[in-house]
Amino acid sequence: MKEEMYELKEEIAKSRLFNNDLAPTTINERTWNTYNYTALWIGMAHCIPTYMLAGGLIALGMNWLQALFTITLGNLIVLIPILLNSHPGTKYGIPFPVLARASFGTLGANIPAIMRAVVACGWFGINTYIGGSAFDVLFSALIPGWKTLGENFMIMGMTVPSAISFMIFWGIEMFIIYRGIEMVKKFENWAGPLVIFLALVLMIWLIVKAKGFGPLLSEPSKFKSFSEFIKVFFPSLTAMIGFWATLSLNIPDFTRFAKSQKQQIKGQILGLPTTMAVFSGMGIIITSASEIIYGKAIWDPVQIISKFSNPLAILIGFFGVIVASLSVNIAANTVSPAYDFSNLLPKYISFKSGGLITGIIGILIMPWRLLADPSGYIYNWLGTYSGILGPIAGIMICDYWICRRTKLNLKDLYTEEGEYFYSKGFNVKAIIALIVGVFFALIGKIVPILSVLSDYAWFVGFFVSGILYFLLMYNTSPQFYNTEISKHLNE
Repeated sequence: MKEEMYELKEEIAKSRLFNNDLAPTTINERTWNTYNYTALWIGMAHCIPTYMLAGGLIALGMNWLQALFTITLGNLIVLIPILLNSHPGTKYGIPFPVLARASFGTLGANIPAIMRAVVACGWFGINTYIGGSAFDVLFSALIPGWKTLGENFMIMGMTVPSAISFMIFWGIEMFIIYRGIEMVKKFENWAGPLVIFLALVLMIWLIVKAKGFGPLLSEPSKFKSFSEFIKVFFPSLTAMIGFWATLSLNIPDFTRFAKSQKQQIKGQILGLPTTMAVFSGMGIIITSASEIIYGKAIWDPVQIISKFSNPLAILIGFFGVIVASLSVNIAANTVSPAYDFSNLLPKYISFKSGGLITGIIGILIMPWRLLADPSGYIYNWLGTYSGILGPIAGIMICDYWICRRTKLNLKDLYTEEGEYFYSKGFNVKAIIALIVGVFFALIGKIVPILSVLSDYAWFVGFFVSGILYFLLMYNTSPQFYNTEISKHLNE
């Protein structure tokens, strides 16, 4: 059976749970093909953190092959929940917060949606500041007196040059998101391949200048035994999975525009694990060559580019860094909260205004202050989110694939008194499963003897909440005993 393209806008348009941005996509809106999804993942995965990812693993004692293996395996594993949550997006044309209504209730869906939005806003602000910093370094290299602009005058804790650079980058992001999801698609289509090309040029240039690949590729692993390696491998693997745990939730925001299941699946398989492995590998080779040229291994590409003497080379290099930062921040950290905030008050908040809210929060959290104390924000507060997002993914996947056998009542997802209204709009069973899953995932942060649970927070939360939700919902869904699941897998 082919995908059914649902067009229910006229029937459900008056509902408080409906607006045109959250509505099921029509046939004419299904324009994304295999290339679009491949380019989307290239655009999100070729960020600076990916480039430096292998460096962190090598610092822990791995050699470059072990590091690449860990990165690749982690992304192959996280691809599973990503594809499982992609299916309903394509089949029904609905974004993440609307899909969450099936398991959490028409109003309860705001709980996972806002949880996802909060962490996205945090990373949006941080990545906007990093992107603005790239502008700041570029302007410093090209404009005499840029660093002394405004002298000692401060704006919300930033110097005048830093504030201007931050707002320029912020403004570009808001312009793209305000043009809508189609503009996001067009931007990602060329941004991803361009950055890969520029990174390839940088790699070849450094290899030629260094007259070889450098010493990093010949350095052995620091682990003397397999048991020593395993102790570092599994926590590192969990970290690699957590790298894209956020997208495993809101991937329907993108797959709702797919022409078919086959095209979105193929595009994501080609785009995610391949780009993560290739871009991390390029980071290893470039860093290794930099050790010969500059006397020390430089993992930060911004530092390498800032050492260029040719103004044109500096301009091209920083253009690549800025485009890379834009593509990941718009797709990974702006699209999702835009839909999530829209779901909160559909009649008053659109996708565009949801994106603007994200941008404003990104300024108000003052990410430059947060980065001054990374242990307090990134490693503690944001670090707990894998233990929160894992349980949400477990509940949603269990609900769609096991309890409902991929069958949703699309009209009732937008109806205030329908199948998914539960108890006054909230599915208490899903909320209980979420609380218990989060408790077990994060208890290790409070009780040291259980710290192993927090080391595997995403896995613990995913399975505890998913299994508990199954037990609580057993035999309560009309689709529970539908044995025709196999025929829906390719729909």
